Amino acid sequence: MLIDRAVIEVRAGKGGNGAISFRHEKYVEFGGPDGGNGGEGGSVILVASNQCSTLFGYRHGKALMAEDGGKGDKKLMHGKNGKDYIGEVPPGTAVYEESSGSLIADLKNPGDKAVVARGGKGGKGNAMFKSSRNRVPRIAENGEPGECRRLILEMKMLSDVGIVGLPSAGKSTLLNLISNAGAKTGDYPFTTLVPNLGVVGYEDGSSLVFGDMPGLVEGASTGKGLGLTFLRHIERTRVLVHLVSMEEGHDPYEDYLNIRKELECYGADLEKRPEIVVASKMDEDGAEERKKEFEEKLGKKVIGLSSYTREGVDEILAKARELAAITPSFALKGSKEEEGGLKVYDAHNKEEAFVITHPKSDLFVISGEEILRKYASINMSTEEGVARLLGYLHRLGIEKALVAKGIKEGDTVQIGDFQFTYTE
Repeated sequence: MLIDRAVIEVRAGKGGNGAISFRHEKYVEFGGPDGGNGGEGGSVILVASNQCSTLFGYRHGKALMAEDGGKGDKKLMHGKNGKDYIGEVPPGTAVYEESSGSLIADLKNPGDKAVVARGGKGGKGNAMFKSSRNRVPRIAENGEPGECRRLILEMKMLSDVGIVGLPSAGKSTLLNLISNAGAKTGDYPFTTLVPNLGVVGYEDGSSLVFGDMPGLVEGASTGKGLGLTFLRHIERTRVLVHLVSMEEGHDPYEDYLNIRKELECYGADLEKRPEIVVASKMDEDGAEERKKEFEEKLGKKVIGLSSYTREGVDEILAKARELAAITPSFALKGSKEEEGGLKVYDAHNKEEAFVITHPKSDLFVISGEEILRKYASINMSTEEGVARLLGYLHRLGIEKALVAKGIKEGDTVQIGDFQFTYTE
């Protein structure tokens, strides 16, 4: 069974907490803090592997979870780092963030890998807080939480040339003629329920991968028929071979326009790829007249194809190689091209340090990715921890921001699950 799309949840490991500990040894003249740091949380990593051909293993939306980091201990003992979770996906898998639809990683070639959820940093033990002004620190950091989010995995086949057209236009038949793909054929819609690939070798030793992309009907770009299932596989192709049937009862020009419309509506610039227009089933009665009329409406030359006589096969292959040699790769749908190439997700890209909301007349809530991450790392079980949080808020300019929001003495300020009363 071809499973080429899956939705998964990834959960990186939490960093281990730092330890609060002091040396108590009989023959050591001076003691002091010796709490060790917590270990790093494990990350979730996806890697493209030839051992994996579909996304079958992810079909039930399983959660991929890395290990938490171990807590620090006395005698400056560092906590154990959490083990990474490494998941294998087929080469050609694109990884999208479900909430935004943006492309995170394109694992195109075997061995390509991406960290899709980064583990939390381990917290510092109290030995790290010793200074000339604080020789007996009674504070340690908690480990940072690991990332948790939902992703969409989409397998997009690695073909150089995509064969498109309405059902029963002869796409699978053409693929079988030019390669050893062995695709099923039949004179009825949706004979092909999975995309097929075939490698075509040329006399000079070069080769191209052709892909049969079935399932395109009017409305395919909105999910009708099998369209969305296969449109994603065209994204990697650099050249399109567009088959238009010359059978009686068809309007070739209307059929052609319908497929072009679906390619454009899908996005990913599918309609911008170089196109070889082929009039298939030229052995049918009246095919020559319909081809001539089609060419006149289209305004350009169309290659005639007969699967029985192999008419047009060599011309199609030659044109495909010519266009593929001069056509660069196209960006995948959802990718953001910027200077320097594809923008890859960065877990620590932050826009604002904090945001203040005022849900009630006497309550002010401080939120924001950066400030909540910092709060989670502070051990609030000690007075020093509370003082450290308040000092951090002061350095960020929280007090000025609260005053600008209209806070009054006696109002409550909340950050995470911690609340305190504001005093001037």
